[in-house]
Amino acid sequence: MRFSIFTHAEHKIYRGDIYAYAPYVREMNFWISHFDEVVVLGPGSEYKVDKIDLRYEHKKIKLQPLPFLHFKNLRYTLKSITNSVLVVSKIFSEMHTTDHIHIRCPGNIGFLACLVQIFFPLKQKTVKYAGNWDLESRQPLSYKIQKWILSNTFLSRNIKVLIYGKWNNLNNNIIPFFTATYSEKEKAHVKKKFEMPYKFLFVGSIVDGKRPLLSLKIVHGLIKKGVDARLDIYGKGERDDQLSEYILKNDLQGVVTMHGNQDSVILKEAYKSSHFSILPSKSEGWPKALAEAMFFGCIPIATSVSCVPWMLNDEKRGILIEPQLDYAVPKISEFLENPDLLDSMSSRAMEWSQQYNIEKFKVEIQKLL
Repeated sequence: MRFSIFTHAEHKIYRGDIYAYAPYVREMNFWISHFDEVVVLGPGSEYKVDKIDLRYEHKKIKLQPLPFLHFKNLRYTLKSITNSVLVVSKIFSEMHTTDHIHIRCPGNIGFLACLVQIFFPLKQKTVKYAGNWDLESRQPLSYKIQKWILSNTFLSRNIKVLIYGKWNNLNNNIIPFFTATYSEKEKAHVKKKFEMPYKFLFVGSIVDGKRPLLSLKIVHGLIKKGVDARLDIYGKGERDDQLSEYILKNDLQGVVTMHGNQDSVILKEAYKSSHFSILPSKSEGWPKALAEAMFFGCIPIATSVSCVPWMLNDEKRGILIEPQLDYAVPKISEFLENPDLLDSMSSRAMEWSQQYNIEKFKVEIQKLL
């Protein structure tokens, strides 16, 4: 059977193999293991792989490269509108040929695939909606349209749409789901001593949507209040220079370290040795940086977006903050004054996250297929 993936994820061809962002590929390798033939339709080019890239594991897989679709300015918009005709043509042709349609949303290619799948009501389809499913949240119009199409049982048939979190008023198309990074064998009760110096982590792309600068300012704010704290930043992005400048300007070289992109082995050790994982994002789906940290007893500190309040069980497993410095710093300071409460939070976070392991993930995917 043929399994076709329609995705906006950037793919790299290196020495004849196909690579992409590791957490995404790690998940897809579980899906594609059930099929004889795999086709990936997404942006691709000859690039050197990075530490955060992973190889698809399948003997019969090929990439059909699609052009990037960007609508950030007039020049890119005009070019993308022209390219969209080619993209739709390729999507239609592949959906006609394949046995199983798998769409990754939200995204521009996912948006077009959502439209084209309407014309294939008898094909078996799965959709992984990796963004925020909260219908009341402020999101781009294209995201709302994707959610409306996927939820519509007339337009989208024979389909299972996997979303993060538990929401009210879901129809038969929509299935609450999860993702996983670690296995049952990696479970361990990591006992942390909640005493200074406190170690904070930021793991994620260094982009405005993740608010890495706010994370840095929060830890700096705690230091100003007399808290002995450290911050390790893992990730790369367009705001690297902004963070570096702030660190230099405020003489934080001894307490803040930017590590760039690192592989899963290094991240795993960082989670084990840290007290808190901070991620004040503007939007999330299932924030892996928090779930992975919780697996090893790190207490998550996050904004109340998407399914995060559910993950944190309304602050029984973590700390919810507003994205304002004068709110976040005093609130975190209050928790630091109660190490027994932090110890309880850490244990609950670990217990919750460890139930979402790779073995359970594989079983649930098999049930879907």
